[in-house]
Amino acid sequence: MSIGGAIPAGSSRVSRLDPFALPVHFPANDAGADERVRFVELHRERVVMRRAVSGIPMAVSVPVAAFRGVAIRLAPDMDGASEAIAVILDHRDPGLSIELFSSVDEDEIVAEWQAWGRVLGLPLLVAERDGKLREPFPYIGRVRVFAVKPRRRRRNAIRRRRPSIFLRRKPGVIGAHIVVHGGEREIIARN
Repeated sequence: MSIGGAIPAGSSRVSRLDPFALPVHFPANDAGADERVRFVELHRERVVMRRAVSGIPMAVSVPVAAFRGVAIRLAPDMDGASEAIAVILDHRDPGLSIELFSSVDEDEIVAEWQAWGRVLGLPLLVAERDGKLREPFPYIGRVRVFAVKPRRRRRNAIRRRRPSIFLRRKPGVIGAHIVVHGGEREIIARN
């Protein structure tokens, strides 16, 4: 699997990363590093990637807010025959993107994708076949927009104090048939 020409982080990992047990430390594949490995420390507020290039150790610390979001992408499986789906912490620089989870099972992918997005506070993204990312759900700022659901009245503390007849009645409508008298002389009865 390649993302931006580099071997993605975490592609050699077999164990599952737990988003609810941060910080997490794990080795990941890196084509540009010595011994083709880098070590990633993933915290709620930052990601630290340590690697050595030509014998020179370096560490790159990137805030989590600098990542575009938690994306799902199609990727070849470990054996290369079938396609798996990968959950990736996506950055504008493909060398800084980190694979968090990979599986063939769609239910596992959706659960992991939503969990990582919720824990890191990043938007959920879907990668198209051409590589472009899009948001799968409508958002207003950082709030996801849902369809309005009717209010449920069961198990309410004041349920017994309110009659349910008001739920069955339709409210009155002010129509055009109301007569408004204007500009007329008013007759008032006085004692």
